[in-house]
Amino acid sequence: MRAVRHVVCALSGGVDSAVAALLLRRTGYQVTGVFMKNWDSLDEHGVCTADKDCEDAYKVCQILDIPFRQVSYVKEYWNDVFSDFLNEYEKGRTPNPDIVCNKHIKFSCFFHYAVDNLGADAIATGHYARTSLEDEEVFQQKHIKRPEGLFRNRFEVRNAVKLLQAADSFKDQTFFLSQVSQEALRRTIFPLGGLTKDFVKKIAAENKLHHVLQKKESMGICFVGKRNFERFILQYLQPRPGKFISVEDSTVLGTHKGWFLYTLGQRAKISGLREPWYVVEKDDSTGNVFVAPQTDHPALYRDLLRTNRVHWIAEEPPAALVRDKMMECHFRFRHQMELVPCVLTLNQDGTVWVTAVKAVRALTPGQELSCSEQKSRAPAWALHRAKL
Repeated sequence: MRAVRHVVCALSGGVDSAVAALLLRRTGYQVTGVFMKNWDSLDEHGVCTADKDCEDAYKVCQILDIPFRQVSYVKEYWNDVFSDFLNEYEKGRTPNPDIVCNKHIKFSCFFHYAVDNLGADAIATGHYARTSLEDEEVFQQKHIKRPEGLFRNRFEVRNAVKLLQAADSFKDQTFFLSQVSQEALRRTIFPLGGLTKDFVKKIAAENKLHHVLQKKESMGICFVGKRNFERFILQYLQPRPGKFISVEDSTVLGTHKGWFLYTLGQRAKISGLREPWYVVEKDDSTGNVFVAPQTDHPALYRDLLRTNRVHWIAEEPPAALVRDKMMECHFRFRHQMELVPCVLTLNQDGTVWVTAVKAVRALTPGQELSCSEQKSRAPAWALHRAKL
């Protein structure tokens, strides 16, 4: 008689992870729910939002009759996610902390806690994503240490797990999972991968999970919440005043408190001006921010960028790219944006040139890019942090 599989499910206190745990329980797995506290934050009423989320996650476990655990990764989150975020912003770049959090916290700290401390056969999350493995194949995976080095031997890790797009293309979250390691992916189940958000809500309503169904969906950067971003970031970074300068005629239009407060493509709120101006460039030597008068100004568009070293999700690097030094694929640099056809050119140092078939708006240094071999697939590779 086969032993019951033990799956440890990350619970956020929201509806998606609650339904993920419910579906795992229904399948017959032994399920443990774990709430991760990653940030000590207060909402606009001075209430710690993490405590409320923890209570909601605990209530989910009570309703489903499964064990509940709470772990704190506040220190790890500060060191690996928030410090990186501040460092990137101070350099004038635009990082994505959700991607970094998934890489270092959920699919590293939590993953190892579940496997090493709780004896999990697999972990699960409420992300809308899929992999190329069926559940039973996930349970058969052995621990394989990923080889170090610029390019690992292509035959050391066979049958690499692919990250695939969710059935609900609007909710698909594979962009945020594009830096997750092969080790974690091969031991992860995504119960919501084949479902739509509407169906997930229906399941919650039919199974007494109304307390999470009624919650507003969390959007934006978790540690900022509903607070003013400029006010928040200036608590950690020193103001570096500079000027807003028109990219068209070099006219000084106003002043700002720090060039790191602005990202390419965003509307610049310039005191005294009614018409909108948009950030097109930043000068780190002077602190000046260059702006253009239309949201579709030509200065906002680029068709070429170079990445940092690439995180290859499955095959490292793809055979076609090694053979031909160039390869056609699709990329995105924001969640839910349309995939853009492009050509990759591989450099000897492991970086990649990305040439878009048509120029795209607001390509920004520091952003994470994810590439897909096919337009219907989720990222096959994550192109780490754009350099323009």
